[in-house]
Amino acid sequence: MDSLRRRLTGELVEPGDPRYAELTAGFNAAVTATPAAVVEARDPHDVVEAVTFAAASRLPVAVQATGHGLADTLDGALLISTRRLDECVVHPDGWARVGAGVRWQQVLEAAAPHGLAPLSGSAPGVGVVGYTTGGGLGPVGRTYGWASDRVRAVEIVTGDGRLRRVTAESEPDLFWAVRGGKGAVGIVTAMEFDLVRQPELYAGALYYAGADAATVLHRWRTWQATLPREATTSVALLQLPPLPGVPEPLAGRFTVAVRFAWTGDAPSGEAALAPMRAAATPLIDAVQTIPYAALGMIHADPADPMPVHEATDLLHALPPEAVDALLTVAGPEAGSPQVIVELRQLGGAYADEPAVPSALDHRDAAFTLITIGVLIPPVAGAVAPHADQVRAAMKPWATGAALPNLGAGVGPERLARSYTPPTLTRLIEVASRFDPEGVLRAGQVPVR
Repeated sequence: MDSLRRRLTGELVEPGDPRYAELTAGFNAAVTATPAAVVEARDPHDVVEAVTFAAASRLPVAVQATGHGLADTLDGALLISTRRLDECVVHPDGWARVGAGVRWQQVLEAAAPHGLAPLSGSAPGVGVVGYTTGGGLGPVGRTYGWASDRVRAVEIVTGDGRLRRVTAESEPDLFWAVRGGKGAVGIVTAMEFDLVRQPELYAGALYYAGADAATVLHRWRTWQATLPREATTSVALLQLPPLPGVPEPLAGRFTVAVRFAWTGDAPSGEAALAPMRAAATPLIDAVQTIPYAALGMIHADPADPMPVHEATDLLHALPPEAVDALLTVAGPEAGSPQVIVELRQLGGAYADEPAVPSALDHRDAAFTLITIGVLIPPVAGAVAPHADQVRAAMKPWATGAALPNLGAGVGPERLARSYTPPTLTRLIEVASRFDPEGVLRAGQVPVR
């Protein structure tokens, strides 16, 4: 470790160092990472040195920037923290270049003065690179598609210790694999991607009382099927705790949120939302014209780490009986321990084939399903078994697949759900070619 430390511009932090806990912390406080050491990279050279050292020492390598993708303990691995790679440059002609430590909020704020917008996720505190390499499912995706389809170039350190600039022309196999394959083929140090011209949105959320859950969900089911590509929507069954920042009408009670983002003009968005507004009287109506940079308010995702359990599926359909099944197991009378049970509408631009093929599969799915429960007493022991019940109730309409980024997971079963057999076979082949020693075998979506 001392020999590695001498070759770094950044720092090498080992267990016992006061900064070790800070650098290994993830967003899911239920997972405690225990790597052998952490390299806090200050430049791409540090990543090269760390990977080269790990290969020579036969240590597995993992990578983390914001910690949102932490899914296992990384026991004995060399963890590379890329959070200090914070370059963020927005070009007024419509594209951006960011380092691997940049979060979406930085890009949103840098793009806003130019009337430009990145295809960020619902939580602007999430890192750009981890989100994009896993596909990138965002609040305006039915209009603009997956974030990974907007990538122009990636700078990546592969398992053989080489820093490469990857484009569709220069390294077609790596360019295919890194867009959807997450960390399977290397550690991204920088990324370049196209922006869209979208200075504002007609967007927000409608919140309804739990007593209206059946009415709202059945209306949402029929309404969402009529929406054009300008609209992206989701619906969530919420049981938010009475904590600071949670609005009083929602705190400590069962409610339903309908999220809505419209990329067209406000009057047409208001007309499109009207049938949903009329379903019941909202407790809160927060849909309005907002700056694109404020799109985090649509989902209002939590910004602080907490111990959670997540379970996810993709659905091919949502008939009336599927809504009834979901309400039976997770509705206001079900005694659900989940904080959130959410359905997101897909289709639209999500279903389009990319101009340049990528490793992102399951573009034909109709909906995502996710459950999120907080692992604190007295419900901690009930969360995971109940999530299994929700998945079982929705199994007749599930595809059996999952998105790489939604509900972080590891292991062969999750790999088989995230990728079709041909995609997984090709990912393994590409990873083996550029990582012959199998250095990149720790963390989320390692393929061997």
